[in-house]
Amino acid sequence: MQRTKIKDALAATQAMDEIVIKGWVRTKRDSKGFSFVEINDGSCLQNIQAIVDHTPEIEATLADVGTGAAVGITGSLVESPGKGQKWEVRGTAIELIGTADQETFPLQKKRHTDEFLRGIAHLRPRTNKYGAMFRIRSALAQGVHKFFAERGFFYVHTPILTGSDCEGAGEMFRVTSLEHGSQAPVEQDFFGRPAHLTVSGQLEAEMFSLALGDVYTFGPTFRAENSNTPRHVAEFWMIEPEMAFVDLAGDMDFGEEMIKYLVAHVLDTCASDVELFAKWVDKSLMPTLETVLNREFVRLPYTEAVDILIKSNKKFDYPVEWGIDLQTEHERFLCEEKFKQPLYVYDYPKSIKPFYMRVNDDDRTVAAMDCLVPRIGEIIGGSQREERMDVLLARMKEMDLPEDHYWWYVDSRRFGSVPHSGFGLGFERLLMLVTGVSNIRDAMPFPRTPNNLDF
Repeated sequence: MQRTKIKDALAATQAMDEIVIKGWVRTKRDSKGFSFVEINDGSCLQNIQAIVDHTPEIEATLADVGTGAAVGITGSLVESPGKGQKWEVRGTAIELIGTADQETFPLQKKRHTDEFLRGIAHLRPRTNKYGAMFRIRSALAQGVHKFFAERGFFYVHTPILTGSDCEGAGEMFRVTSLEHGSQAPVEQDFFGRPAHLTVSGQLEAEMFSLALGDVYTFGPTFRAENSNTPRHVAEFWMIEPEMAFVDLAGDMDFGEEMIKYLVAHVLDTCASDVELFAKWVDKSLMPTLETVLNREFVRLPYTEAVDILIKSNKKFDYPVEWGIDLQTEHERFLCEEKFKQPLYVYDYPKSIKPFYMRVNDDDRTVAAMDCLVPRIGEIIGGSQREERMDVLLARMKEMDLPEDHYWWYVDSRRFGSVPHSGFGLGFERLLMLVTGVSNIRDAMPFPRTPNNLDF
């Protein structure tokens, strides 16, 4: 007989004479003549209770059943007299599928710290919090594709291995087929030139936007920053749309539309999982998400943002002056204390931004924007791209970027160049927004950070 997922059993509209459920034991409580077994199979936050009458065979099996063990229970689905649950299973048979040593199983019935659970990332999805997190992550990823499909975008798979640095920052992971310690020249390596893991699919996505119009890429990106902050990891996922015939204002409008859509999607599809985070992780989560949904995002020029920060007389760890790149503390002050809602800061100094951003008429700023949200700071970074070949080449020369490495990118400005825009949205930071968690490591199945490559 095929198993019924616990999510479906709990949503049943009538009793069932026969049912098979399989999952992992959360608790077992023995009584005279029967046992209560709470089971979760990951399909939803809720457990289902099974009451199993004792027979010699069942008692022998139950003796080896403890927290964490995998079991299958056959019986009937009946109305539950207990509070807080509509259905329970009256079990007539129990199968022990996988034992769990009670002396060493680390997830006993108590609250565990996030730090402890990061050390057992292979087991933490079995907890309520992380089971909910990764169901939300799955739903959010599906929502991303749904959002773009409804708007006629095409999904492009951009390379993981690359010979170009999109950001120009040089913080990239080197990929080589040469043996460790080899002194062989780079020409003998697999590609005959240095290769790296991508920091962004943007440049390649731009090429497709200049052919297909509206495209997006959604995949893993890598940064070799030796950073141990709650907002940074070495491997993360990025959502990157690129749109032909769209300027910076349209880019910001689209980013706002996307964030609102995805927040609403999670609230609609993962209500009970989000409720867990609102109750146990961040008491202000629901008001924050309601603000995101119901208020138009502020648009604030960088120069005005700097003036506001200076005039606030707040003591920041990083002093504020025109020309700096805003730090997280500055971003959070603007969206949490000054405006108390999400906002865009735009028209940044060109000296702190990459070569591909469109230079404004003042020749000191570029058409760049960052979207800032409460608790996190920057969640989107984007720009109108520089479509003028002469200006693009001048910017590359300023930044000492070899033109021959980007010949194909420059070519796109030679043959039918058009104004176009795009952005990158950090998928894990979006998860932090919709769940209230404060550490990006808790939004990832197996986070990759400096000196951490387990699992």
